[in-house]
Amino acid sequence: MKREFLQNLKIGDQALTKEIIDAIMAENGSDIEAAKKPFADYETIKGQLAEAGKTIEGFKAMDIDGIKAAADDWKAKAEQAEKDAAAKIADMEFSGLLSTAITGAKGKNAKAISALLDVDTLKASKNQAADIKTALDALKKDNDYLFESDQAPAPYAGGTGTHRFGGKYTPEEAAIRSAAGLKVE
Repeated sequence: MKREFLQNLKIGDQALTKEIIDAIMAENGSDIEAAKKPFADYETIKGQLAEAGKTIEGFKAMDIDGIKAAADDWKAKAEQAEKDAAAKIADMEFSGLLSTAITGAKGKNAKAISALLDVDTLKASKNQAADIKTALDALKKDNDYLFESDQAPAPYAGGTGTHRFGGKYTPEEAAIRSAAGLKVE
């Protein structure tokens, strides 16, 4: 409603007074403001709607089949990586078990001993520890030079060679020197 409308409005022969027009305009203004309140966030909602429209258009442009294929590809890669990791862990465990067994059997050269063993068969074995021990015992019988002997070495027999112990002269020479009055070192 406009103020001019009320100023031109007459009740009987008389025009409305300024106070009445102001009161009507104030009441009309509060009604308008009350009616606007539910729609106060119109601009915000309009902006959100435009953004949602853009997002929907972006989804329409996506290659869903390509995304599914990429997801399947990454899933396969992850599964393969898990298998590879499990195989590496199994190899490390086997290598540690083999190395410990060779050391326990008093092997001199672990690399040489491993080369003579059928490592692939031992890896595939269900009871690796027992099979490694059996294989090392068989190898020890055929190639005992690769392992330290369980027998103690012969004791050292001192003084059997030409090397003199205890000084510069043999006991006989020392006796002759002392009898002659010479210095014995």
